[in-house]
Amino acid sequence: MAGTTIYQSGIAPDWIDYNGHLRDAYYVVVLSLATDALMDLVGLDEGYRKRTECTLFSVEMHLHWKHEVKHDDRLIIDAHILGADAKRIHVGYDVRTEARAEPSATAEFMLLHVRQGAHPGVASFPPDVTAAIDRLRAASDGDAWVGPRSRAIGLVKR
Repeated sequence: MAGTTIYQSGIAPDWIDYNGHLRDAYYVVVLSLATDALMDLVGLDEGYRKRTECTLFSVEMHLHWKHEVKHDDRLIIDAHILGADAKRIHVGYDVRTEARAEPSATAEFMLLHVRQGAHPGVASFPPDVTAAIDRLRAASDGDAWVGPRSRAIGLVKR
């Protein structure tokens, strides 16, 4: 199912391994940059981070490879909001290339909203960010995401 395209990237020559494929670590780099784009999209941009001392921390990630990515591919990252609560976002990413509609890799992230500075700790999202996350979830069809989910990641109610 289609997600919301949030990030695109070319591939630097030094990202390619001895097999002519994208090195494992660079999937994580690109997904980290996609998470930065997700933050901007929902209102957790640089201005917000400076003003509030709040940001997102990645607390868990699962990555699954499905197809090779080569040096001349262009990466397209689609986000699917799989769940959210007052302090967390569970997001699924599809890593596609321009040459293939099917994902070359999928990843799940659990992101936690934290306050840094003098009084660090977990913080609730402000209402406008919560609304933006909800809009993105509706637009990205997170309920239909078919990532492999080798081990459950989810929001546990306490």
